[in-house]
Amino acid sequence: MILCDCFYFYVMQKYKIIIQCRLIKNKVFILPRITKRAMKKEKLHLEYTLNATSKNIIWSSINTPAGLEEWFADKVISEDKIVTFYWGKTEKRKAEIVAMRAFSFIRFRWLDTEDEREYFEFKMTNNELTGDYMLEILDFASPDEIEDQKELWNSEIEKLKRAYGF
Repeated sequence: MILCDCFYFYVMQKYKIIIQCRLIKNKVFILPRITKRAMKKEKLHLEYTLNATSKNIIWSSINTPAGLEEWFADKVISEDKIVTFYWGKTEKRKAEIVAMRAFSFIRFRWLDTEDEREYFEFKMTNNELTGDYMLEILDFASPDEIEDQKELWNSEIEKLKRAYGF
């Protein structure tokens, strides 16, 4: 047994199991082992109609720092393929541009995300029947965060529509 901060840990080497116990008044109590497994994130696909006829305006709103600052983040700094997003005075995240096709889509991967297959993407498509452009957003979220993530994107797209008059 190994003593560590009033807790005892008994390690069963053969099965690689750790049992956490606590000694209270000379009695040993086995504490439940709590392990939080990373939930597998699900792909989230959202589509928004933009009442816009200019692909140039839409493209600049999703691909340039100035465009993203209008609706997505308070400040955006792009250095080659690394983009730094700032929200307020304290929150900052960096993303890498992993794929891009002009006037079609841009895909980012957060640098602090464990799974390198996770990304978020802005994709613009044109509805030939109506002439309207669609903005598709692909993102990943854990199952218990899907609804919150949808609400966040809905809010962000409302800002985009207000900023550009879509």
